[in-house]
This record gives sequence, structure tokens and C-alpha cells, in this order.
Amino acid sequence: MAHRVDSGTAGEKRIMSVSAVRAAVVATAMLGVGACATSGNPNRSLVVVLLEARSGSAVGGQVRIARNGARIHLRATVTGLEPGSEHGFHIHDKGDCSAPDAASAGGHFNPGGSAHGRFGDAAHHAGDLPSLRANARGVARVDADLSTLEWEGAKGLKGRALIVHGKPDDFTTQPSGNAGPRVACAVIG
Repeated sequence: MAHRVDSGTAGEKRIMSVSAVRAAVVATAMLGVGACATSGNPNRSLVVVLLEARSGSAVGGQVRIARNGARIHLRATVTGLEPGSEHGFHIHDKGDCSAPDAASAGGHFNPGGSAHGRFGDAAHHAGDLPSLRANARGVARVDADLSTLEWEGAKGLKGRALIVHGKPDDFTTQPSGNAGPRVACAVIG
């Protein structure tokens, strides 16, 4: 196996395999801009976005959104959460994470004017997603079918923001579930 030796900080030496170097280059290229892979079929795509910490948090992670025709599937891995904690997770109206507290993302994505509620219930915002529940290592995973949404247009996900909140969603307080500060944000590209 080929290796490359890199200088670390303060003269420390690190040995990295060539495949690890390649993986690092690919990951670096994806930072901040997301990535999109297509199969050559305009009705199929995969978008990968990275959650960026906001409101002074250390929360981050990766969200993969796969589209196959009208079917849209979201798979998220969120890191840096308090072990055992629960957090609101929503799609917000504006694809803008520029504010330090992510207030620039606007309110919940709600093209139908519905009441806020629990993902999967009859009454809920289009942007209501399943809650995040962190494991003992502070990592939460969500796997959700979003086929009731569209990819583009007024009811589309593209150009919106994904927000991780600092507290659990109570599913009743209007309009946002009293889920606390916005601790991570990503723009769906």
C-alpha cells in the first residue's frame, strides 16, 4: 500500500495512505458547497450538504437527499449533540445560513399554510421533520421519506435550509414548536 508522509503541527509526522489522501481531497472539495451526483437521468439525483454550526454550538453533520422521480428521501447524520438529547429538525423557508444564529433562514417551510405539528401526522408544516435523538456519543440519525414534497418550485426543497434546533420540538406551540435556538444550518442545493 502506498503512503504519503505529511508534516503535522510542531514537526509531528503523520502517515496517510494514498486512498485517505484522495478521500480528504474529495471531502474538502465538498465543504460548504455541497455536492450533487446524477445518473444522467434528470429525474434522479443525490444532493449532499454539510450542516454548519450556528449560535455558538459545535453541532455539524451531513444530510443526503436522494431524488428518484417523485420520490424524495432524506438521510441525516448529526454530530456534536449532547448525549441522550432530543432536538427539533426542520426545513426552513429561505436557503440562507449567513446569520450567526441562522435567523436568515426564515421560518418553517410551510407552503400549504398548515399548523405546526409532528412529522407524519395529518396536520403539520411541510418543513416538519422527524426529531433528532442523540445516542451516547452525541450522534443522531434520521431516515425519512419526503415524497409528499417536491424538488423544485413553490413547494420544492431546493434552495431551502435545513435547521437543527437546540431543544426538542413540542409539536404544539405555533408556529415553530418552541424548539429553541438554531444550532446548525445547511442550504439544500
